[in-house]
Amino acid sequence: MDFTLPTEIEETRQAIRAFVDARIIPLEADQKNYDAHENIRLDVLDAVRAEAKAKGLWALSMPKARGGRGFSTVGMAACYEEMNRSIFGPAAFNAAAPDDGNMVVLNRVATEAQKDKWLQPIVDGEVRSAIVMTEPAPGAGSDPAGMMLTRAEKKGGKWVVHGRKWFITGAEAASHFILLARTSDDNRRNLTAFLYHKDQPGWKIERRIPVMGPEEHGGHCELTFDGLEIPDENRLMGVGEGMKCVQIRLATARLTHCMRWTGLAKRSLEIANDYIAERKAFGETLADKESVQMLLGDSALGIEIGRLLTMRAAWALDQGSRGRKEVSMAKVVVADALQKAVDTAIQLCGAKGYSKDTVLEWIYRYARQARLVDGASEVHKMVLAGQLRDNGLNFWSWGATDA
Repeated sequence: MDFTLPTEIEETRQAIRAFVDARIIPLEADQKNYDAHENIRLDVLDAVRAEAKAKGLWALSMPKARGGRGFSTVGMAACYEEMNRSIFGPAAFNAAAPDDGNMVVLNRVATEAQKDKWLQPIVDGEVRSAIVMTEPAPGAGSDPAGMMLTRAEKKGGKWVVHGRKWFITGAEAASHFILLARTSDDNRRNLTAFLYHKDQPGWKIERRIPVMGPEEHGGHCELTFDGLEIPDENRLMGVGEGMKCVQIRLATARLTHCMRWTGLAKRSLEIANDYIAERKAFGETLADKESVQMLLGDSALGIEIGRLLTMRAAWALDQGSRGRKEVSMAKVVVADALQKAVDTAIQLCGAKGYSKDTVLEWIYRYARQARLVDGASEVHKMVLAGQLRDNGLNFWSWGATDA
């Protein structure tokens, strides 16, 4: 097994690290660079994005013909980890959720006409996007196929949508939306995916839902649909193929979360390392104390396990596998590793870590969502249990699986 990165990927990874260190991390120290929801202010972001694009560090996951770099999932894993050493990093390189996952699925399944209309503006950074799935109880959550209540009814050449969605990330800032709605009561092919624009009538944002942590641009919103009309040409994939579309998106989207979270976890330990190297107590630096070394070493171990699982899952996806088992393992482990790393860093930095003098408290609040978004950890463990039941000893295979 060779873990050496191809030259282009390694050079890009190093270039991203240098750009993050020199250009993005310094922005975190000045509160004037933050918006009201604790993300990077848009005018500041626009300037950094222009620089990243000029350096060829833009939209790595997208084809070169559309302005990206055409990187494999393995290449994305190596580079996204570097991007999110800064809390502002992913957005600067057009690699932030939910845009990144939406670009991936549109690039894979949209028609060429749909790509030109709906994908290209996202790749270019002209618009932002959102995916509209989750509903208030008793509607769709972790079981969209079984619980989706929002309906799209075919009338002539259009689909008319009624329903309610919530916790739609980025909705307030988005122009392009991917919507999942029920189109039949068939147990296997009951959902369909659609594309719509923010300016179309028949829907609205009811509220931006307050959350405990800092937010992506556009927040997490509750939406209502009361007669939104979507032309059939804006249907994504076939009627009844909505879950297939979502599964194509979520495999990579879940894994890109892991890539980015690994970067945040590493940054947390970087901050802690710098502090304990200088801070003294009882005649020696904190770094010299065995209890501190145990905490730091345990967190570093967890991060390394998570990034190896992430890279294995990335490799599996690049081999054409659905990578369901590999992605679920990475999602569970990396979410826990992030939480542990930032908690450890705050503990080692003491009151300074708890304060806003570092970004640790920002990361700590943000990290709590990791065990919830794109499938709660418990759901992914159920997936793994099912794989073990079905495959027995072959659960622990070295090759890529199709499950």
